[in-house]
Amino acid sequence: MTTIKTLPKRAEVPREQTWDIEALYATPAAWEAEADALSTDIAGLGASAGTLGESPEGLLAYLKAADDLEQRLTRFMSYAGMSASVDGRDAVAAARRDRASGIGAQYGSAAAFALPELLELDEAQLRGWLEREDFADFRIALERLLRDKPHVRSAEVEELLGAVQAPFASERGIHPALANMDLDFGSAGGQKITQGNVDRLTSDPDREIRREAWEHYADAHLAAKHSQAAMYATNVRQNVFLARARRYPDAITASLSPDNIPTEVVTTLLDTYRANTPIWHRYWKVRRDWLGLSELREYDVKASLVPPREVSYAQAVEWIAEGMAPLGEEYVNDLRFGLTEDRWVDYAENDGKRQGAYSNGGGRVKPYIFMTWNGTVGSYSTLAHEIGHSMHSLLASREHAPSVPRYTLFHAEVASNFNQAMSRKNLLAKARAAGDTEMEVAIIEEALSNFHRYFFIMPTLAAFELESYRRIEAGGTLSAPDLIDLTADLLGQGYGDGVTMDRGRSGSLWMQFSTHLYANFYAYQYATGISAAHQLLEKFDADPEGARESYLRYLKSGGSLDPIDALREAGVDMLSPEPVQATFRTLEGYVARLEELLAARQAN
Repeated sequence: MTTIKTLPKRAEVPREQTWDIEALYATPAAWEAEADALSTDIAGLGASAGTLGESPEGLLAYLKAADDLEQRLTRFMSYAGMSASVDGRDAVAAARRDRASGIGAQYGSAAAFALPELLELDEAQLRGWLEREDFADFRIALERLLRDKPHVRSAEVEELLGAVQAPFASERGIHPALANMDLDFGSAGGQKITQGNVDRLTSDPDREIRREAWEHYADAHLAAKHSQAAMYATNVRQNVFLARARRYPDAITASLSPDNIPTEVVTTLLDTYRANTPIWHRYWKVRRDWLGLSELREYDVKASLVPPREVSYAQAVEWIAEGMAPLGEEYVNDLRFGLTEDRWVDYAENDGKRQGAYSNGGGRVKPYIFMTWNGTVGSYSTLAHEIGHSMHSLLASREHAPSVPRYTLFHAEVASNFNQAMSRKNLLAKARAAGDTEMEVAIIEEALSNFHRYFFIMPTLAAFELESYRRIEAGGTLSAPDLIDLTADLLGQGYGDGVTMDRGRSGSLWMQFSTHLYANFYAYQYATGISAAHQLLEKFDADPEGARESYLRYLKSGGSLDPIDALREAGVDMLSPEPVQATFRTLEGYVARLEELLAARQAN
């Protein structure tokens, strides 16, 4: 008989396991008061319409007022979102989140006049104003606005493009309702399969439970394959329309251009990935042999190779702090303070808490991390990842005024993956020196689980996405059978003959990651992030001091430099195949070590 774990209510969890949300607003009443104040102050923005070009002083006053409102709004919305994350059953928190969304939309509408009005100004005049010292904090944002000027349309067209954003988001709203409420995933091992527990069930030690969970999860998505294909095709066509409306040659250019990322970054990533898939083929084979299976199925790729090891939150903090020591005492002290005394992390397990993990900049008050601690090496890995984001936010906010653009996802995934890679490297060295083979294998498994998501699934999705857009842009269609076949073909390249596929169910992967695909050309950034991180890590072997200084400069630069330029200054050229090749070198090292350990085990 299965014992169902009873989770505590949110109010019952220990305070030290929750984040210090009171640093944002001391009480819900204080948040409510700010909601009223924001509504009033946002309404006042419209008074500046038609005046931005009258004088540099007038423009500067508007920029400061808008910047102040944006910072307040970020803090305001963070509080609302964080409150809802920790208890999805809290109706008051849900209402708070909805109100925050409405005030955010109010700001967007009130400030909509500024972009076309700024771009109608005489460019030479505006650039002359930007040379003034009092414009220093706004220079980067305005220069990037001018860079995008060829793709900004008239005020009337911009108004129309702004108005279609809400209806164009309809399929992105339908999909979560379908995936989280309407799909019935059945059960596995006597447990109802949910979005929250499917990962745990597909890594269960019992192979039959893994099979049931994987197949039933795929089958539920396949049951709605035609509606999901229609939603995704609609999303692709909308983005193609918007790209053409803004005079971009294609949708990928429209997506990458605002961050000044050449499309070659994506194509180089995918070309280099395809050339190195034999390393993945080796991994599948050693995994099959380690598990003692006649064939490796897709529901076996998450099965543990060694018994799970219990890891406490305190132990994980020590592992991370020790592993990040090469970045210097100040970095480690800040990290340790945030993870322990300053309550950056909400890691309690409680009833109603949503799944997943994220880092929130916290409106520059302090960084916050959302996760649920389950006492495994996987939890340690998640914490290492998210604290990388948080330290990035902390160092960048110390260096730059709030008006300097925030770092992008492309920047962000480098920092998170770097922390995982560096702390993992230290743990592996310690385990090997101690002769603790089980610990070494557990850490390699953690690494390969991370690689599987970011360096196998995400490149596969990126290739799927690129081909999908090319088909629509060429006047083609996206049917459910076509999308399923495309996904299965791409997965087959990565599996080789190491995994026995169930093509129909394998091809449902794109539906399972639709949230990533609806944010067009988003998935590839996870793969570039892990790639840049591992090339940066290699530099610490050759020149620890130089690597430390250049990496800390990268973190402190925040979004002040475009991501390609920021990484180039740190010694990583994302236009070359080298970062991806560096990551495959690391992957190959893990696989080779598993092969060595398996051979030793078989010899004994």
